[in-house]
Amino acid sequence: MSSNNNNEIIYLPLEDVESEHCALIVEKGLAQVKGVETHKVELNNRRAAITVSDTEAVGEAVRAVKDLGYGVSTIKKSFPVLGMSCASCAGSAESIVKEQEGVVKASVNFATGNLTVEYLPNMTDATKLQKAVQSVGYDLLIEDETKQQETLETIHAQKFQKLKTKTIWAIILSFPVVIIGMFFMNMPYADLIMWAFSTPVVLWLGRDFFVNAWKQAKHRSANMDTLVALSTGIAYIFSVFNMLFADFWHQRGLHAHVYFEAAAVIIAFILLGRLLEENAKGNTSSAIKKLMGLQPKTVIVMQSDGTEKQTDIEEVNVGDVILVKPGEKIAVDGMVTSGSSYVDESMLTGEPVPVLKKENEKVFAGTINQKGSFQFEAVKVGKETMLAQIIKMVQDAQGSKAPVQKLVDKIAGIFVPVVIGIAILTFILWFFLGGDNGVVQGLLAAVTVLVIACPCALGLATPTAIMVGVGKGAEQGILIKDAESLEFSKKIDAVILDKTGTITEGRPQVTGIGWLNNDDTTKDILLSIEKQSEHPLAEAVVKYLEGVTLNQLTNFGSITGKGAKADYNNETYFVGNKRLLAENNISIPNQLQQQADQWGKLSKTVIWFANSKEALSVIAISDKIKETSVQAIKEIQKMGIDLYMLTGDNEATAKAIAEQTGIMHYKAEVLPQHKADFVKELQQQGKTVAMVGDGINDSTALATADVSIAMGKGSDIAMDVAKMTIISSDLTKIPQAIRLSKQTVATIKQNLFWAFIYNLIGIPIAAGILYPVNGFLLNPMIAGAAMALSSVSVVSNSLRLKWKS
Repeated sequence: MSSNNNNEIIYLPLEDVESEHCALIVEKGLAQVKGVETHKVELNNRRAAITVSDTEAVGEAVRAVKDLGYGVSTIKKSFPVLGMSCASCAGSAESIVKEQEGVVKASVNFATGNLTVEYLPNMTDATKLQKAVQSVGYDLLIEDETKQQETLETIHAQKFQKLKTKTIWAIILSFPVVIIGMFFMNMPYADLIMWAFSTPVVLWLGRDFFVNAWKQAKHRSANMDTLVALSTGIAYIFSVFNMLFADFWHQRGLHAHVYFEAAAVIIAFILLGRLLEENAKGNTSSAIKKLMGLQPKTVIVMQSDGTEKQTDIEEVNVGDVILVKPGEKIAVDGMVTSGSSYVDESMLTGEPVPVLKKENEKVFAGTINQKGSFQFEAVKVGKETMLAQIIKMVQDAQGSKAPVQKLVDKIAGIFVPVVIGIAILTFILWFFLGGDNGVVQGLLAAVTVLVIACPCALGLATPTAIMVGVGKGAEQGILIKDAESLEFSKKIDAVILDKTGTITEGRPQVTGIGWLNNDDTTKDILLSIEKQSEHPLAEAVVKYLEGVTLNQLTNFGSITGKGAKADYNNETYFVGNKRLLAENNISIPNQLQQQADQWGKLSKTVIWFANSKEALSVIAISDKIKETSVQAIKEIQKMGIDLYMLTGDNEATAKAIAEQTGIMHYKAEVLPQHKADFVKELQQQGKTVAMVGDGINDSTALATADVSIAMGKGSDIAMDVAKMTIISSDLTKIPQAIRLSKQTVATIKQNLFWAFIYNLIGIPIAAGILYPVNGFLLNPMIAGAAMALSSVSVVSNSLRLKWKS
């Protein structure tokens, strides 16, 4: 077996690892696998990153995780192998597949001619395996649809659907049991009916709890599943016994109660809790999906004989010449070889104005070609492109932060063994001190302890408050992606704002226009030229002048980097920058020059419109400050939060914007990677930093910040990296989000407080602490109701959030 390259990180996609507590159990399990050198569980990315000394260890690691009762999303497939002629062929085909990264196990059966393989869908796919097999002289027969089926997303979606079905059935089946158990205990066949309804809930819908509890027990650990399995299992077995052998109790002067409703309801509640949680978590991997979506699936590669050939993106090699048509996305990083066009790079840079690309200039994957057409040579493909690097950076940043170690999970770690201990202790004390009925009352008390201590309320305390908080945020136009940012936002004491698209509108607009003499013909000509121009700023002028009639122009021509010109009625007209006018010896009247200087001071972009003799008009274009920005900035500063503005623009523009909005601290000409460094710098000073941005260029900084907020009108990528998105791109939502965070955290604290108090008071009473005082013993059925009530009270307290302003 060849040894794997030690530095290659292998990612195992995890299932059912829902909390820090589970993550710790998996970490411990991976630490014991021979051949696993490093391991780290990334809860946010739902994956474990491991490096191994040999490929066998991958399969061992997957088995170890499954042994602990958690899942690894793998795909098992069987493919026909073509071209094998003897048993040793099967051997060599098998060993090459085993050496591929991401393969868990593989075997080739020479008799059937099939390769049976289990692999990690995030690390490899059928096409890669096919290439590996082809490299040793055989071939794999794969169909296209395998590509679609093997995404992690479909695996997650199927799991969620299953959980939903289970929950709905559990609720439907538990309902009659509760009604009978509460109100119609004495109707004929009550016990049998309840038994009939609760059996499928406990043994069929709740079977995972028992299976996982057993797997945990084998490894001497316990989690929430253990308590659920113990309390429901004991309550169920005890009830079946009481139903079948009621006389056993009657002879001892006790009434034989059944506790089917407690068993069924506990399972229904916990399944519901998990469903709510899954739903709230949503799909954390969509950021990566969107980034990958920036890359087109096929490209047109120019062949040596000048023909065009449509090629899959995976098959593009360095050195291929690729043709890009108007409006298409650029597929890989490269260098322009012929043609020229404007390219919208805002998804990478965040700057709104498309950039002119001529021969020998670099183009990047994921950017969008505008109106021209050009050919370029592929320089970086696959994992090497800038887009792929951004994807990797975003993924690493998402997985690198340990979530706020949830208090609940820490407690769950010791809560379970402690409760089991208390239940056993209760039984022992009753057994020795309880007199004649010590055994019965002891068993009852132990079950009551397990039932009342069901960690439902604890488990729902955080997720329900977060569900409501997130829902309320959504109503206000604030999309919140996870609990962590909701918890963190109340601590924010520094906010970093990106300029373009965050403080400003993010698209160039005409803010002023000065005419030498205001007549309609000149307006018509200006609009007619700009209508034909490919320059991005031309669009702003067209928008501003819309409604003016168009004139028939001749000899229209773009002058690269300067503007455009056209003829009308034997006169040549120019639109462009000052250089264009100077080169054509066009004079600029004084009043227009003064106007231009004034706008220049405000750092606006100035363009000129002229005939062959003199300038006829001057136009100011700038990225307008949003109407709400100034008020929002005031409000944030009033809350005692430090505000910083970062921009890739020049010093003059940055200064002008800072003065107009009242921002004290700003930095100009900041490159994307330096934004993240600045975030780190503030964090080292002990600040809790919120980053607000709207472009891919902000994504690293967003991922580094404690709380990341994206503008809804910005790039999808920024929105996906960010833990919060402001749909309307209105900055006044930021103070709102901070207030919402404070309310939600307060609610979580109240919920946890009540859940604990409830357990602290409930458990001793259930154990029978009051019995020596006033003869009071808690009935497990009441304990079941109290448990349900504690959960309901927690949920109701969370719902109060809705009505807070």
